[in-house]
Amino acid sequence: MSSPLPSSWGQHLDGEFETPYMQALRAFLRQQKDDKRVIYPASEHWFRAFELTPLSKVRVVVLGQDPYHGPDQAHGLCFSVRPGVAIPPSLSNVYRELASDDVDFTPPNHGFLESWARQGVLLLNSVLTVERGQAASHRGQGWETFTDRAIAAVNEQCQHVVFLLWGSYAQKKAAFVDRSRHLVLHAPHPSPLSAHRGFFGCHHFSRANAFLAEKGEPPIDWRLPETP
Repeated sequence: MSSPLPSSWGQHLDGEFETPYMQALRAFLRQQKDDKRVIYPASEHWFRAFELTPLSKVRVVVLGQDPYHGPDQAHGLCFSVRPGVAIPPSLSNVYRELASDDVDFTPPNHGFLESWARQGVLLLNSVLTVERGQAASHRGQGWETFTDRAIAAVNEQCQHVVFLLWGSYAQKKAAFVDRSRHLVLHAPHPSPLSAHRGFFGCHHFSRANAFLAEKGEPPIDWRLPETP
């Protein structure tokens, strides 16, 4: 696992690939493959969030936990699924909140969020791989440390970024973000188990755009193409 990162990220994160924790993660993933376990997403998509959203272009950060563990779902962006795959319940609730917010959003018939990533929305999971059918199966193997470093790079190298932290896990992971330079918004997770506790009505998307406009940055176009 030599560094697969684009240069904007690589200059801050390439050193991580030589650390003991990353070498241990590499050994774990190699053993998983040797044991014929199916890993999601495909290896070419493990770092897709970094490829689509260069560090210099990050304007919004959304933090997830693990990739989806069902067939054909995960492709390297948190909350997003491939075209043609059923929209997961949490993403359906994100769409519901977007539709009620003041951002001119109509829910599409898919869950493919690459257009957000290309605008500067870093859709980053804390853990970048998972075993098929085994939720959270790759937690505690080293990915969390790597993604902590990525969040730290955004915090230190970027200005006026909006962090959308949904649920206690994301809120703890990004607790160190400098609120004097960035906007940090908290809400419950959009899961059906918790969305009614305050995710609905949080207006995070319009609040993010208002902050970006105040700082002289273009807003995010949260609309998604009907055909991805």
